[in-house]
Amino acid sequence: MSKPTDNPADPFKKALAEATKVMANDPELTVSYSVDPAGLSGDSMRLPQVSRRMTRDEVLLARGTADALALHRKYHDEGVHARYAPPGDMARDLYEAMETARCEAMGARDMPGTASNIDAKIGNEAMRRGFDSMTEASEAPLPAAAGFLIRHLATGRDMPAGAQNVMELWRGFIEQQAGGTLEDLQDRLSDQSDFARFARQIISDLGYADQLGEDPDQQDQDQEDQAEEDADEQPDPDSTGDDDQDEQSAEADPEQSQDEQQDQAQVSMDENAEDEMGDEAELPEGDAPQDPPPPPAASDADPNYRVYLAAHDEEIAAEDLAEPAELERLRAYLDQQLDPLKGAVGRLANKLQRRLQAQQSRSWEFDLEEGTLDAGRLARVVANPTTPLSFKREKDTEFRDTVVTLLLDNSGSMRGRPISIAAICADVLARTLERCDVKVEILGFTTRAWKGGQAREAWLNAGRPQQPGRLNDLRHIIYKSADAPWRRVRDNLGLMMKEGLLKENIDGEALEWAHRRMAARREQRKILMVISDGAPVDDSTLSVNPANYLEKHLRDVIAMVEKRKMVELLAIGIGHDVTRYYDRAVTITDVDQLAGAMTEQLAALFDSDPRARARIMGIRKAS
Repeated sequence: MSKPTDNPADPFKKALAEATKVMANDPELTVSYSVDPAGLSGDSMRLPQVSRRMTRDEVLLARGTADALALHRKYHDEGVHARYAPPGDMARDLYEAMETARCEAMGARDMPGTASNIDAKIGNEAMRRGFDSMTEASEAPLPAAAGFLIRHLATGRDMPAGAQNVMELWRGFIEQQAGGTLEDLQDRLSDQSDFARFARQIISDLGYADQLGEDPDQQDQDQEDQAEEDADEQPDPDSTGDDDQDEQSAEADPEQSQDEQQDQAQVSMDENAEDEMGDEAELPEGDAPQDPPPPPAASDADPNYRVYLAAHDEEIAAEDLAEPAELERLRAYLDQQLDPLKGAVGRLANKLQRRLQAQQSRSWEFDLEEGTLDAGRLARVVANPTTPLSFKREKDTEFRDTVVTLLLDNSGSMRGRPISIAAICADVLARTLERCDVKVEILGFTTRAWKGGQAREAWLNAGRPQQPGRLNDLRHIIYKSADAPWRRVRDNLGLMMKEGLLKENIDGEALEWAHRRMAARREQRKILMVISDGAPVDDSTLSVNPANYLEKHLRDVIAMVEKRKMVELLAIGIGHDVTRYYDRAVTITDVDQLAGAMTEQLAALFDSDPRARARIMGIRKAS
């Protein structure tokens, strides 16, 4: 006989695991319960933990999550999904959200009991992400709204309150842009490939066609056409008589034979050349073949922005640029330089923490069936013993779903005191925000060489073609990832003191890189702070391109970031006015003011009074 379990939740967890395997049609699936985020990984599924108390919310969340993941396992083909997945960040988020909604809608159609369970899971997530309190579309994530709308239209069910709110904020825009496409939704659900094409069309309708990449169906058609043409060009061994006739025809009209050979050569270079250009476009004998198609755009913000050679660019962790002993030595040197500022920096850190915590409006929910015993209501229980006990529960604070990225200019003009102050301010902010449950990422950007690196050498060897685009090798440095605890990476900031690290700065590509990293994260709120001492400068690039080449690209990237509204962007200029680039920016004339400016800017972002926030942020309206 098996030993009885001491945990009353175990029978429920076992039954849910078995039901999930049946629903997913995968008896080999391993189901576990964890405090880690729920999800699928290979043949393993993680579900939310269910405590011994088995509260109603825990049970509903576990069942809804299990149903959603099981339906994804049953109806989702990863190969088809990857085939049609777009490369752009926003396009991919929309694509993922709509595919999740398709799987859940298929489950609601075939197994109606799953719909209410998944509603509970969606409602829990919407409440956790604060969807119910959003009042503007700019606050709400468009991919989530698109997924909710697809599920609502496919099932006819109303969404839970928070999800319904986000859906309605974006619904008018989505239906205005993609209403005609959405009419075919019901016919597209069963076939994942057909639905993937449908989702790509919606993404295009919403204005993100530039992020879709190549059409996989068109690529397949091109390959089939090419294969058919190659087969037609192969000689047929059984048709010797025809070959003799062809030879006779060639002898009778040699000029026509040469034309046919040229036609075949032209088709092999471009399968559509004959249809598009006609006989006049045939290549004369001895001409060079046509150039290959241009590579994909180097920038999502500006398709005309060019990079001559990106093979030597690097995205690298700080610990890979120096030995641990050297990082420790450089960190000690940084601490020594900043020793006189310890008092002022400590006061600023405490001030920032007080301001952030003051904004964390803590509140309680009362008259619950479980939670913390509400001592304030014990008197009525004593007066009337038949009155049930009352419990309360503290609501989550609003900062648990926020990430802040500090993007630091690591150019040579920052050498000396500016880079030291920037490093220590990043240190202070990371430690302070981490205590307030705000995740922090610290990134740096520079180039690998002065006045061009291997990219310039390749350009010189190629004969100096005109207007080559960016002509240096990038170096993007990760000092601290958002998920890394500060105690493990504090020495990394010492790398900024390393001789020879700081070179030139190409701000536009660095900002686009940081934005891509943030867009891939799941936090509800994303804040990107750029610290720079002026305009982008790279002598090698600017010497062979228009003088405003890098500056124009920076403006285009800023416009893209602000248009997509996925990230809140602000900047601090050290000694130079950056308000000509960024709408939300402040300029300081003394590097000693940097710590105060950073704390004021960040604290203002969390200020509940929009007028006070605007006053501190110094928001400049674009003219």
